[in-house]
Amino acid sequence: MVIGNGMIATRFGSYKDDERFVVFASGISNSTLNDVDSFVRELNLLKETIRNYPRAQLVYFSTCSIYDPAMQQSAYVLHKLTAEKLIQETHPNHIIFRVSNPIGKTDNRNTILNYFITHICEGQHFTAWKYATRNLIDLDDMYAICNCILQKQTHNSEIINIANPVNYSVISIIHGIEQHFSKKADYSIVDRGSSPLIDITAIEAVLSELKLEFDEHYFAQLLTKYFPANELPVS
Repeated sequence: MVIGNGMIATRFGSYKDDERFVVFASGISNSTLNDVDSFVRELNLLKETIRNYPRAQLVYFSTCSIYDPAMQQSAYVLHKLTAEKLIQETHPNHIIFRVSNPIGKTDNRNTILNYFITHICEGQHFTAWKYATRNLIDLDDMYAICNCILQKQTHNSEIINIANPVNYSVISIIHGIEQHFSKKADYSIVDRGSSPLIDITAIEAVLSELKLEFDEHYFAQLLTKYFPANELPVS
């Protein structure tokens, strides 16, 4: 069973008819959101899902923003921690994937790449944090890692970080987008930002087994794969 209809839910579509799991992918995707009603709706749906599927393994997607000093007290992160605690206290058969920034095809303007790409391609001014870094991972790689863990049933009632071994500075992300689209960004730099420190020890064996490579070409390949240079990716 898959709960949700967004980018992650769609990618986990193969679990729709698998009664061993209930994949809860109906979470809030905008980390800047500060909407109490939205948080309450997600928690209520989560409680309902726990009641309806007591025997299936509950798969929940949390966030690696928990490890970013600049985000730790945000409403979004505090909400995710509340959801994690709810699951840990009420569902004995669960796995929580703390995911960094999955990159895929989506119309959601609030994802990090869609935000920067839209502003750059439309010539809109924006602000960039000088010391901020972001951890980007291909949605397909994220799925492959999670799927491997779920199918092998090697982790139960645990929290697993799903992330790239490398963080990218926001400035380098902007420069990469500029180069990819051959378009100059209009932005100001402010002395803000921090870097999430994400421990991926738990998935190192999986990365090796899947032969996933996070080399110096990884970010450029993400842009080529999901954001054709001759197209504006979001409307």
